[in-house]
Amino acid sequence: MPKLKPIRILVVDDHHVVRSGLAASLGLEDDLNVVGEAGNAGEAVTQFRKHHPDVVLMDLRLPGANGTAATADLRREWPDARVLMFTTFDGEEDIYRAMQAGARGYLLKSAAREELLSAIRAVAAGERHLSAALAQRLAGRVAAPDVSDREREVLQLIARGKANKEIAAALGISEETVKRHASNLFVKMGVADRAQATSEGIRRGLIQLE
Repeated sequence: MPKLKPIRILVVDDHHVVRSGLAASLGLEDDLNVVGEAGNAGEAVTQFRKHHPDVVLMDLRLPGANGTAATADLRREWPDARVLMFTTFDGEEDIYRAMQAGARGYLLKSAAREELLSAIRAVAAGERHLSAALAQRLAGRVAAPDVSDREREVLQLIARGKANKEIAAALGISEETVKRHASNLFVKMGVADRAQATSEGIRRGLIQLE
């Protein structure tokens, strides 16, 4: 019986030690072969163009454009690109946006090695991979009202402790408009004040505190 070709993998992560560790671990499997590594979105596109891997193992947080944007870029140029998000972030907005960008799966770095191997093989076979817990988070996000890009900008500045006047100046809008956006946010997120909005925004992955 002829030996099957190994699954060719591109690892995208901004930490060299993580990329090296993944390459070493995945290399122990006869059917897996890491053919390239990238530390940012631009390198991911370059390496994909060079190697045309079967699966891209993509970190979410990257310098410059994030993993979701990188996934969208890859899928735009290569619609059949198969991307598996591999990250520490489990916010429902992160999951939703990654899947909307075309990712075939979403896996947390806390997952067992066997689950990572299973996820890679599933995505390579054209299947999707999403744990029950993450699928439930995604379902909750799909059912929730959308938070607009402007509302996300307002929320990010609220999280940084900015007053309405400062937010208005930063975004080039009136204080009344800021108040309206904040009020809409509170309703959509089911919160009562700025502290709760910040906490909920971080939990959902709507914002990040640098």
